Amino acid sequence: MLKHYKTVRKEETEEVIIQKSRFIGHVKRTETEEEAQAFIEQIKKEHNQANHNCSAYLIGEHDSIQKANDDGEPSQTAGAPMLNVLKQQALKDTCIVITRYFGGIKLGAGGLIRAYSNTTTETLKKAGLVNRHLVAVYTITIDYTLLGKVENALRQSEYIIDHIDYLDTVKFKVFVKVDDQDAFETWLVDLTSDQANMAVEETRYIEEGI
Repeated sequence: MLKHYKTVRKEETEEVIIQKSRFIGHVKRTETEEEAQAFIEQIKKEHNQANHNCSAYLIGEHDSIQKANDDGEPSQTAGAPMLNVLKQQALKDTCIVITRYFGGIKLGAGGLIRAYSNTTTETLKKAGLVNRHLVAVYTITIDYTLLGKVENALRQSEYIIDHIDYLDTVKFKVFVKVDDQDAFETWLVDLTSDQANMAVEETRYIEEGI
């Protein structure tokens, strides 16, 4: 699993008018090629009267799956520019579909490349981007005598408190980036004079807006 990567925040749609043609961008986070293809087919059904439904997607930790489709536009004027924008922004697991309703004015190869690139960029802006970080989820158990000290130190640190349970003892759930686990454990032992119990429940991704 990647320790961190960038992708789109949410599924979104954005429309751009260029020389009377409607370019409607649709973007979605897709973690498998099957999800990407299903999304493309969904848009094609919704816009089955459109002149073109061009698409591009990147899937996998190392972008092992990359596809671009011009859907009837001149070769390399739609899908490839769209894919290039995804690569330039270093996105992972992202699928973009751009629907075009022709407005009667031909744009030429250069105009098409700019139109599909710009619509991709505007659609990504509207959807928003996030960094996903792989974290270890720690459960930390302490006595109430340490509550103030530990809570204050955690809130002033780069570690993230998910929640606190006030039971017979105090239990914190804390997110720690996987690269920082050794440093965190040493820090907590020093902070509490080794009076805290800690355990890793799982690893998972958390998201941070860009």
